[in-house]
Amino acid sequence: MGDNANLSIAASGDATLSYQWYSNSTNSTVGGTPIGGATSASYSAPTTSAGTTYYYVVITNTDSSATGNPTATATSNSAGVTVNVLIAPDQPQNLIALGGDQQVTLNWSPSADASYYDIFIANASGQYSNTPIATVTGTSTIVQNLSNGTAYYFVVKAGGTGGLSLQSNEASTTPATVATAPTNVTAAAGNGQATVSFTAPADNGGSLITAYQITVSPGNATVTGTASPITITGLTNGTSYTFTVKALNAAGESMASTASNAVTPFTTTSNSGSGGSSPAVQPTDSTTTRNGVEVWINGKVENIGTSITSIINNRSTTTIIVDQKSLEKKLAEEGKFAVVTIPVSSQSDVIIGEINGQMLKTMEDYQATLEIRTDRASYKIPVLQINSSFVSAQLGNALSLQDIKIQITISTPTTDMKNVVNNAVAKEGLTLVAPAIEFTVKGIYGNKTFEITKFNTYVQRSIAIPSGIDPNKITTGVVVEPDGTVRHVPTKVVQENGAYFAQVNSLTNSTYAIVWHPFEFSDVTQHWAKKAVNDMGSRMIIEGNENGLFNPNRDISRAEFAAVIVRGLGLRLENGAASFSDVSASDWYSSAIHTAYAYHLIDGFEDGTFRPNDKITREQAMVIIAKAMTLTNLKAQLANEAAAQTLLPYKDAANAAEWAKNGIADSVLAGIVSGRTSAELAPKAFITRAEVAAIMQRLLQKSYLIQ
Repeated sequence: MGDNANLSIAASGDATLSYQWYSNSTNSTVGGTPIGGATSASYSAPTTSAGTTYYYVVITNTDSSATGNPTATATSNSAGVTVNVLIAPDQPQNLIALGGDQQVTLNWSPSADASYYDIFIANASGQYSNTPIATVTGTSTIVQNLSNGTAYYFVVKAGGTGGLSLQSNEASTTPATVATAPTNVTAAAGNGQATVSFTAPADNGGSLITAYQITVSPGNATVTGTASPITITGLTNGTSYTFTVKALNAAGESMASTASNAVTPFTTTSNSGSGGSSPAVQPTDSTTTRNGVEVWINGKVENIGTSITSIINNRSTTTIIVDQKSLEKKLAEEGKFAVVTIPVSSQSDVIIGEINGQMLKTMEDYQATLEIRTDRASYKIPVLQINSSFVSAQLGNALSLQDIKIQITISTPTTDMKNVVNNAVAKEGLTLVAPAIEFTVKGIYGNKTFEITKFNTYVQRSIAIPSGIDPNKITTGVVVEPDGTVRHVPTKVVQENGAYFAQVNSLTNSTYAIVWHPFEFSDVTQHWAKKAVNDMGSRMIIEGNENGLFNPNRDISRAEFAAVIVRGLGLRLENGAASFSDVSASDWYSSAIHTAYAYHLIDGFEDGTFRPNDKITREQAMVIIAKAMTLTNLKAQLANEAAAQTLLPYKDAANAAEWAKNGIADSVLAGIVSGRTSAELAPKAFITRAEVAAIMQRLLQKSYLIQ
């Protein structure tokens, strides 16, 4: 496809020549269709439709002065014009974003047939405009004039003569620079030690300050702490010391502060005379310490939190309590959809972000998002998913919301749970690549606790990948239940500030682990769906038989399809009363079908049956996929287009059942399902196991749940 094809004929005669061009679907000069307006010696054939069209011309010689028949005709040979479809370049792969000072460097792998690349930027995941911010010919670029401390999201599309490719994986990072230097550094001497106090930098450079480094002079020894004040021990009594402080963030070290006042550690003595005594300072062991901490509102630093560090059940615990009046004031200033981030640099076993029920209700009114962020993991929850009314009802309707505590927790598992994780991972043949992390949300009133374990939409968790781990050797996140059950949850690897994180999206709270589980089915090595099948197999979404065979071309049953959907979406299996008369609790697929029904993904037939062993048709599968798109929020992102318009290219669209047409249209419009050909939808045909693997992969990719 492209420019028109120019055809011409050379003819001569001793009278007036006229021309009529014809088109034909076969290589013949008989039976063609006259082309309106094509009456000259040349014709510009269109190239808007793929395929081969044949053309010929009939030339008429008209001599009005001749006796008898004044006209004579001649027909040219047939000329074929073949129009090939211009194919868009391959989708760019391996996009990586690296934050710098007010800029981001992007790198990606080259795409076949690409002559340029369009760069797209967004301030929220998946929210891209249709206009690129830049077009480049290479496979790297630097995006400048950004705001430090603001998270940016990027995708790249490859362009060529065939148009634009699908977008690349999404990459995100936050530009940052080093913080400014701490100020107001003072020191107070003690016995063999000094306590250094300081004011945090006025500008953190757009990145969380993770530590402070104190340099001791003389000697240039360094001591690191997480907040002011910091005590330096091991000093020599009688020696004068000064101290400087640097702030550390992901971008590096700040400039050193100005030096503190000079102090001289001393030995404290007691006198028995009437002048009294000066007791020596003794260290005390305390289970609780309090410090003021920062909370970010839309990335703006606010000192509205209190940190309490304690020992609970032999586990170090840091609780960040947000001040109610300050939060409500800041939310009123920021308006709706604010993101409230509680950054915690503590290495405690348990990290808790705490607000009260009234604060939760206020955040719900503003449709805010609450995020807990540590060095090991982060947890980002739209507060409407916690639901203050629901929590209050579980703890006692007569309660004042002010008296209810809401705790969002990120913690390392207990020793017993770590053993469960290690045994479960080993049993499934998985390799653990990042330590397991527990995520919980609780409502507390007095000694009564209610845990929120299930959400109505996918909630994002990010788990840090330890340095030295190859990000290409991470397959997926898994949930490990207390009974050792393991299930896949949709996971993708993202890069932020030079570090890699496994971004896990799930509808439930539990213990999460990141694993490496490469798997290849032996009977798909030459199959068109090889990559999708092996990807879904590695993620434990699809299964083969005991011989390692997948049987990609076998039609799939309704029960098998339901199980794939449930596993692919990472749903926790649910049990209960039988949903259908022909599904018993002892059937292998019982829990999967019950779960799919509970999430409104499947319906049965009018007679109350599900017919689990029947083969599933393409239209039945597409309706289920469309319902899954609602759960992943993909459907909300589709263009508002009538089903009839979407299905217009398919000649057999009328064969689809009326109840299925909207679901079919949604699946097609989202790019998850296509026709068997460009003109054939085949709604009544059965669907193969390979097609299901490809469809499941596309659903998760289009929903931005996996790469």
